[in-house]
Amino acid sequence: MTLLAAASCGPIPSARTTPRLVADDAAPAAETITGARAVVRTLERLGVTDVFGIPGGTILPTYDALMDSQRIRHVLVRHEQGAGHAAEGYAVASGRVGVAMATSGPGATNLVTAIMDAKADSVPLLVITGQVRSDLMGTDAFQEADIEAITLPLTKHSYVVTKAEDIPGVLAEAYHLAGSGRPGPVLVDITKDAQQATTALAWPPEGEEERPGRRRVSSTQIGRAAEEIARAARPVLYAGGGVVRADAASELRELAEVVGAPVVTTLMARGVLPDSHPQNLGMPGMHGTVPAVLAMQEADLIIAVGARFDERVTGDTTLFAPDACVVHIDIDPAEISKIRHAHVPIVADARTALAALCRTLRPLAPTWRDLSSWWRRLDDLRQEFPLGYTAPRDGLLAPQHVIRRLSALSGPEATFTAGVGQHQMWAAQFLELERPRQWINSGGAGTMGFAVPAAMGAKIAAPDRVVWAIDGDGSFQMTNQELATCALNDIPIKVAIINNSALGMIRQWQTLFYSERYSNSALHTGHEAARIPDFVRLADAYGCAALRVEREEDVDEAIRTALAINDRPVVLDVVVGNDAMVWPMVPQGVGNDRIQYAREHLLAFGDAD
Repeated sequence: MTLLAAASCGPIPSARTTPRLVADDAAPAAETITGARAVVRTLERLGVTDVFGIPGGTILPTYDALMDSQRIRHVLVRHEQGAGHAAEGYAVASGRVGVAMATSGPGATNLVTAIMDAKADSVPLLVITGQVRSDLMGTDAFQEADIEAITLPLTKHSYVVTKAEDIPGVLAEAYHLAGSGRPGPVLVDITKDAQQATTALAWPPEGEEERPGRRRVSSTQIGRAAEEIARAARPVLYAGGGVVRADAASELRELAEVVGAPVVTTLMARGVLPDSHPQNLGMPGMHGTVPAVLAMQEADLIIAVGARFDERVTGDTTLFAPDACVVHIDIDPAEISKIRHAHVPIVADARTALAALCRTLRPLAPTWRDLSSWWRRLDDLRQEFPLGYTAPRDGLLAPQHVIRRLSALSGPEATFTAGVGQHQMWAAQFLELERPRQWINSGGAGTMGFAVPAAMGAKIAAPDRVVWAIDGDGSFQMTNQELATCALNDIPIKVAIINNSALGMIRQWQTLFYSERYSNSALHTGHEAARIPDFVRLADAYGCAALRVEREEDVDEAIRTALAINDRPVVLDVVVGNDAMVWPMVPQGVGNDRIQYAREHLLAFGDAD
């Protein structure tokens, strides 16, 4: 172990992602200010305390106004994509709207990946971009890009503001829209002349006090769902990321315990029910646990909450859960029956619907079907097919072992982000997650480079928590420049690079489906004599503590050393073998009953008795 160079844990209160109108006693009810200052004042009064971004010509008036703010901390990132992912990490960790800011043209387009990521995972994000002067729009002016049109398919809404007087109302509406209903990204593009012009600022903006409440849940549909649950012999609760976004973890747990049904938690919902809970079967889907995958496949009732029946969960949709009646709870009506027909559709906030369902179910308890045979089947699967791994043949570290030790030594109060690839799946499988918002990753978009900036945002949102970015050597190289941001801004994240010297998931697919033809998947970062780059030296250059771990007997010491360093970021370069694979696995395009427990172990299950 090579060392070139402590954090405490504590609770953080959960917050709903709705605007907080903050009174400003020092300011008059109305005042004449520039549009740029109106941007800053509006953000302050909405309760925004942290913004991630990079200045540029068309957003410069707003950056100048930011210098006078006593309430907003701006974090200068090294790439706009990093700003977007940091705002996402902040939003997921805190439950509040994350805010990112950039200039026009390439500054705005560099945010598009993060906007797409936030849309796919329903992350509340407010993106503010500068735009060329309104009289220059449409002339191909320097650094002009029609970012409204570019982002229209990727946002809940995109605004273009050309008048200073419109800034407060649009920003307040955009902030509310990002955090309400099904959360997601909202873009506000503000021309430079709108930022420079003056306007009379009055607060709150017109219409801001009249916000719709939560959608009321249909008592008829709740009654129908309760009847289906009462007569089900093989029910499964299928919890998606919407349960996290709705802060409905306690209601989900209550329903699970009232019904006595098994629970599967998707990649986006990991932690929403503690892994230690006896009814938690783990993660379903392509790399889910065998009990979770087959429980859904054999169920006669699926209660889907805040989940969208993604193909990575269902496999071949025509073969998925053939005997299951579906109760589908989602705040977004577009998700209901989009992929799998919902026999009982419930369009409602997850927390409201789950609470109503619990109230309705309790009196029906004596009429329920006996679930003991169902649990015998599931317990047999848990005993026969636990998550595990084989020791690497090359003598290098097993990545699964490293992740297990990270989890055990960091404790249940730590927060974990992940990039995308094998390391992400190993982390989702082997971390012991005990609370919602403990696990932050890119699910729907699968964005490499997510982990480091997301960890930065999560650490700012919850400074008293240990925050680990579990990354792959491929993902890490896409956004590792944000280590400079962390070092310069005293954001002591911890990064564990699961370094298999390859684009690991690509290599796994090439091994399994492309006859071991490894086209352009080797990265040469791990155990080779010449590491390019050498992550220890790179991290040191960025002002971080840096350690390399290559032997199993050094793993615990390295993690404890990293946990003890709290004055700067820490990077662990964990050198693992490149032949380790993620198991179980459902090959793409087949039914979930064709799950593979290992490369040589194809499980072909028929109907359960």
